[in-house]
Amino acid sequence: MIELKNVSKSYHGKQALKEVSLCLPRGEIVGLFGENGAGKTTFMKCLLSFLPYEGEILLDGEKITRKNITKLSFATSEHSFFPQLTAAAHKDFYQMHFPNFSEKRFDGLMEFFSLPQNKLLAGFSMGQKNQFEVILALCQGADYVLMDEPFAGNDIFNREDFYKVLTGILEPGETVILSTHLLEEVQNFISRAVLIHHGSIVGDVSMNELEENGKNLMGFVKETYHYRADRVSKALSDLTGDEEREEF
Repeated sequence: MIELKNVSKSYHGKQALKEVSLCLPRGEIVGLFGENGAGKTTFMKCLLSFLPYEGEILLDGEKITRKNITKLSFATSEHSFFPQLTAAAHKDFYQMHFPNFSEKRFDGLMEFFSLPQNKLLAGFSMGQKNQFEVILALCQGADYVLMDEPFAGNDIFNREDFYKVLTGILEPGETVILSTHLLEEVQNFISRAVLIHHGSIVGDVSMNELEENGKNLMGFVKETYHYRADRVSKALSDLTGDEEREEF
């Protein structure tokens, strides 16, 4: 379990996270949602100890150190691989440094995405680089896999198929924390939704709970964020001076 207790983070006097407290048990696929600048990436980087923060984060009851950091892996659109190495060289490197690295999962996902193993990563397209980043995170052997907007540059069919593969390959004790704006695409694959707004947790609900109450994820998000359905027509009215323009 990952436990956050009153975690706060500021940049130059501006708070990016505000006393966040959250428990993330094993075996869940958690969707982390929020507008741009809400604090999603900061949340993940604090979990990984990439950033200093106030408060406490525990990983299976212990503080995160070099001894247990391999329980966490991270797929980021900023990329963490070596562009002048091939995919095969990355596999060799990860096998040397991560004893639980899954060669079978690596080879299977490389084949699924049709990625070449003997080509330098620098020569991959942006979509292929993001696919490879996800592959490394899923094959490292970590118990908790963090993904920050991992599907940029991928078409809808690749994304749809990947969600299905992801839910099929995860072991019962593996946890995925997925930050994305693609709410409608992932709502059938996540088990829980956590909403961040201005650095605070403003919503936390299981997908089963939403279904039992006859709600969907998009409706829950709009309700939580107090989305105004008339904001488009009002903006157009202000910009064009046409007060009778209808909402579409």
